[in-house]
Amino acid sequence: MICFNMRTLPVSFLLLLSVWSVCVWADSGKIRQKRAWIIDSFSIEEEHPGPFPYILGKITIDKYYLLNFKLQGQGVDKEPKNILSIDKDTVEIIVHGKLDYEKDPKVLFLDFEAKNKSTNIVNTRLGLEIKILDINDHAPEFQKSVYEVTVDESHAQGKEVLIVQATDEDDSTTNNGTFIFTIKSVTPKTDNVEFYIQQQNQTGTIYFKGCLDSEKAQKYTVLVEAKDKGEKIQLSNTSTVIINISDNNNNLPEFSGKTGPGKVKEREAGVEVLRLQVTDRDVRGSKAWKAKYIIYGDKKEIFKIETDPVTNEGILTVVKPMDYEEQTYHNLSISVQNEIPYFSCKIKRKVPNAAWELDQILPNSDKSVTHLYNSIPVTIYVEDVNDPPVFIPPVKHVAVTENIDVGTSLTTFTAKDMDGSYANTFTFIKGEDIDGWITVDAKTGQVSTAKILDRESPFVLDGTYTVKLYAVDEGVPPMTGTGTLVIHLIDQNDNVPILEVNTISICQDKEPTMVNITAVDLDFPPYGSPFYFELLGDVKDKWRLEPSHGTTVGLVKEDKVFSGHHMLQIKISDQQGLYSTQNLTVKVCDCSLTHNCQGKMVLNARMGSVAIWLLVLSVLTAMCFMSLLITCKIEKKMNPMDEEGYSNLMKTNTESKGTDCLVIYKALQAVSQDPPPVYSDQQFSQSIYKKLLALQTRDDQHVIYKPHCYADEGQPTDNGELDAISIPEDDFQPEMLRNLDSRFNRLATISRPDLMRK
Repeated sequence: MICFNMRTLPVSFLLLLSVWSVCVWADSGKIRQKRAWIIDSFSIEEEHPGPFPYILGKITIDKYYLLNFKLQGQGVDKEPKNILSIDKDTVEIIVHGKLDYEKDPKVLFLDFEAKNKSTNIVNTRLGLEIKILDINDHAPEFQKSVYEVTVDESHAQGKEVLIVQATDEDDSTTNNGTFIFTIKSVTPKTDNVEFYIQQQNQTGTIYFKGCLDSEKAQKYTVLVEAKDKGEKIQLSNTSTVIINISDNNNNLPEFSGKTGPGKVKEREAGVEVLRLQVTDRDVRGSKAWKAKYIIYGDKKEIFKIETDPVTNEGILTVVKPMDYEEQTYHNLSISVQNEIPYFSCKIKRKVPNAAWELDQILPNSDKSVTHLYNSIPVTIYVEDVNDPPVFIPPVKHVAVTENIDVGTSLTTFTAKDMDGSYANTFTFIKGEDIDGWITVDAKTGQVSTAKILDRESPFVLDGTYTVKLYAVDEGVPPMTGTGTLVIHLIDQNDNVPILEVNTISICQDKEPTMVNITAVDLDFPPYGSPFYFELLGDVKDKWRLEPSHGTTVGLVKEDKVFSGHHMLQIKISDQQGLYSTQNLTVKVCDCSLTHNCQGKMVLNARMGSVAIWLLVLSVLTAMCFMSLLITCKIEKKMNPMDEEGYSNLMKTNTESKGTDCLVIYKALQAVSQDPPPVYSDQQFSQSIYKKLLALQTRDDQHVIYKPHCYADEGQPTDNGELDAISIPEDDFQPEMLRNLDSRFNRLATISRPDLMRK
């Protein structure tokens, strides 16, 4: 198609006039005259259907010379190439292919030249512009083919729901590149909501009027269209918008029934007494459906109510025991609501082209909705049961002096039966009494001592001894009440001070040396520490105390005391003058090599590896030698030992198995640490006295046991079926004494001299 633009004629006329003026000026100035051309402007419509090639137009000139014409630039030898050309003879512009407004340049810029055919000299070079005209060949395109969003049903009208976006590749300055959004359809159609869209350039925002309700529609499918404004043809496209409606609490739960006994026995706790059923039209399992119960009228917080997560029932439970005698029933009020706040939206009037008039309660609004919650009255009855007796008071404290007489009355317990309809009698019995200190009268509840009370007993804690007593009624089943007796013991001076340690060690030195000794007394002040210490016996210039008063004093050894074992007697008195005489064994040793006596013994007992091997070798040699002797021995013969054995016998007049007589201590000089191979009579006597003194105990530590009848077996009766037991008068053989060891010979001589003379 050739298009001539008539509007360019004035421009061409002016151009022609300019060329003529130049020629006149050239002739007058003796300059070579150039030819003048009229250049027309052209335009090409994109996507021209052809056929190709076709003539776009012809360049008109006022004079014809023998010239060649040339066209170059965009569309010829620049992109897009090979679209345009010019007939060198007719000056016609020819089009050879399609152009695309969206891809190719919107205007093609070219250079037009005219050359002399004979000299090929360019007479004139002018510019030429060809404009590409846009057509409506693109429909609007949405950014997404499907949009999806989820909104709460409490979403307010007029609030943005979703934004869609579309673009058109056509010229946005023409109708071909501009479009509008419209909502083509909404599925499903409900009377409670109306969707609309507002456009801002290439975006559209979806809103709604009315109230969303998930019970009416849980999802809306909105079809949105974008359609351009093309003059010849209008193109469009669509996108699907899915709007999911999530459930919110726009339905309050309502009570539908109750099950359970509605009563509880007194003193019972943790018992389910009632279940409350509710209905809710919100989505099952959601927070808008889950019930939350509140108890009113429970000032003592005796009850609690929980929600069954499966059935949504309210479970009423007793958490504190109740007393029938105090209250026989409890009136409660229970209300129910949901876990999330309630909201409401109702349409009052639909206003055309404006927001609808609504009656609504927004979530978390200041508007109170408590009056909208459903409630139900509940009565829980208390059943009477046999109550245990109650001690009055439940805990008693008594203060007594230790060592009081057995049978002394301490106190009398009283108990009360709290039952109004099951009043009965009860019996007192003793419960926890670790050391058996008390007895209790079953009828009166009088508590008396059953043994001597000792404040120093291991069962006494911080000067108190605790006893449990029970009162048992005669109900069915019998019930038991518990009382507590706390006995506070007043201390007496019934314990003497004693040494904490009876054996000590001290080092031998040229100068006096000292070691600490400590005494203890189970009594409390003023019957205990500090103590008075006194050394007894011949201790002058040998031993002394420094100081002699206190809990711990120093025992000073003078330089005249030699190494060995020494037995000392110390008198220890408390502040009231009660005393005991304590035996103290003092080991004096050389500490020049080690810091104490024990370390020296350990040092001397160490052996090297060579000594150990020599010892093992000696043992093996001895075993081999003994085996040889055993195999070679033919006859066993008893060889009497030397009468002078390594022992001594002492004469005594005591023929019984033992005696409790007090052995009088004699000031004995300690023997050497290493015993000699043979004891003398004096040394043996000293050794015996020392052992007896070490075993000796104080008189106050002796326990006097009184006769006690454990079981009465009645009078003895003769039984003829029993055989008589005969014992020979003397089955002793005097010949047995002839081959005794020297030690036993001396013993036999002392005990049976009549036999040893034979």
